[in-house]
Amino acid sequence: MALDVVTGAFSFTGRHIAERLLEQGRSVRTLTRTPPVPGHPLADRVAWAPFRFDDSLLESLHGVDTLYNTYWVRFERGDVTFAHAVANTAQLAAAAADAGVRRIVHVSVANADASSPLPYYRGKAQNEALVRDSGLSYAIVRPTVVFGPDDILVNNVAWGLRHVPVFLVPGSGRYEVQPVSVYDVARIAVEAGARDDDVVLDVAGQRRWSYEEFVRLIRSAVGGRARIVHAPFWAALATARFAGVLLRDVLVTRDELESLRDGLLVSHERPLGRDLFDEWLDEHGHELGRTYTSEVRRNFRRA
Repeated sequence: MALDVVTGAFSFTGRHIAERLLEQGRSVRTLTRTPPVPGHPLADRVAWAPFRFDDSLLESLHGVDTLYNTYWVRFERGDVTFAHAVANTAQLAAAAADAGVRRIVHVSVANADASSPLPYYRGKAQNEALVRDSGLSYAIVRPTVVFGPDDILVNNVAWGLRHVPVFLVPGSGRYEVQPVSVYDVARIAVEAGARDDDVVLDVAGQRRWSYEEFVRLIRSAVGGRARIVHAPFWAALATARFAGVLLRDVLVTRDELESLRDGLLVSHERPLGRDLFDEWLDEHGHELGRTYTSEVRRNFRRA
């Protein structure tokens, strides 16, 4: 039975990639910073090894057909930096090549650009270059904004629309988003893993909305009562930072607001996603945003 490795199979995107591979009869190992929590649906279905950027990587990748890499950091915190994440990706790609891995499928982001003024997008482009230069057969999968169960972004927008009296939309709100489901991202990643050609694929949903329309869709689906108010970008960022202090989290970063304003959450390629965001909202709106999901607690404190 072919063995694949998925980084972060107990997290968000990695979980759905692993589940799809298991459905196809593949054997899956994950590299993870922490053991699975009791009751996790994949706890007894995938083998796991510690995700450490040292000599243990080579051993963890021996005998592997395809490596699915979802590793990245959403924002810098303490000694966790974008530069550190790029260096770690370089070590992972080198270990995969040394271990004889057939192919790497690397999850990046739409509009990654080495010349971007935004460190997040520059780091993503640097990682893509490392994958291309690894000597491995590769696929680079570039999603826009991803939604689905256990997603943080849409859930916390819904939480705000349920629980605060005023929800701030930065600037005009006319800049667009093109959400894609995590199921589509996983499907396309696994399909790309079965190929042999080097390929870069944008992964975006079929429909676009202005950000204000996106927020209003969510408010309607969850029955939120928050008043939607436009605010300058600086005021929206300052408010988010203050709320983050109260919630002991990072709600949104400057890079994220600027990428939103600059139209980087859409793709200019033919959309490959099938699931429709508005239909998914109609089905799941009643459960979205009932509790707040902390990025810091999920991806920093656990480590």
